Amino acid sequence: MNDILNKFIEIPEVQAIAIGGSNTAKTSDSSSDIDIYIFSSNGVPLQKREEIIKKVSSKYEIGEEYFGSGDEFLYNKTNTVMDMMYWDINWFENIVENVWIKHYPSNGYTTCFLYTLKNFKIIYDPNNWLTNLQTKIKTEYPQELQNNIIKRNMMLMKNKPFASYYEQIEKGIKRKDINSVNHRISAFLASYFDVIFAINKQLHPGEKRLIKYAKDNCKLLPKDFEKNITKLLIQPNSETLSILDEMFDNLSFVTTEII
Repeated sequence: MNDILNKFIEIPEVQAIAIGGSNTAKTSDSSSDIDIYIFSSNGVPLQKREEIIKKVSSKYEIGEEYFGSGDEFLYNKTNTVMDMMYWDINWFENIVENVWIKHYPSNGYTTCFLYTLKNFKIIYDPNNWLTNLQTKIKTEYPQELQNNIIKRNMMLMKNKPFASYYEQIEKGIKRKDINSVNHRISAFLASYFDVIFAINKQLHPGEKRLIKYAKDNCKLLPKDFEKNITKLLIQPNSETLSILDEMFDNLSFVTTEII
């Protein structure tokens, strides 16, 4: 990838570049893409991104803002999908400060960005800014952070006197509101895994392969951990993709009537 990365290094706005995701964390498989993180304080000009990517790719999506600023493209030389993410250095510093130093918990996924930072393979960092951030989180997992994550997310799951995820799921079942039930189950599981990783003082690895990761890396797991999650989700379903195809096609037909 040097032909791509060297071009981005030449852009004045770029202050650091790292490779992350499942490839650096050794959890990748044949369907994994390659995540590249590009840090700047003022953004990377779209025109320069286009010039670099269009020379190496025959299929690309440049300037997307669906999940933050990013580009996705097929790298022709290796037939690999590349996911370029453009992150603001001040925003990223604040995440590290708020979580690791000030011990602020979130509604699930509290330490995900720190997991990404820990597993970065740094490609370009002339001022050691990213290296220093990595060093900052190489201390012992903060006890206060562990306590705060557990308290907040246990409250959200069921302990809150009002509007816990459990209560919302219960109401959704009574109303036969399956969309609401599914949405709140996802939120319940997000907090559930956040607590599990905090209990074990493990940084949260994100959304993928969580059951396997927890089994491989966490000594303390709830009884019937995998069995109960499988029962709750009843997936994979042999008809899931065909149902999704039909739902999307039928919706597309409707949109053609108004667009």
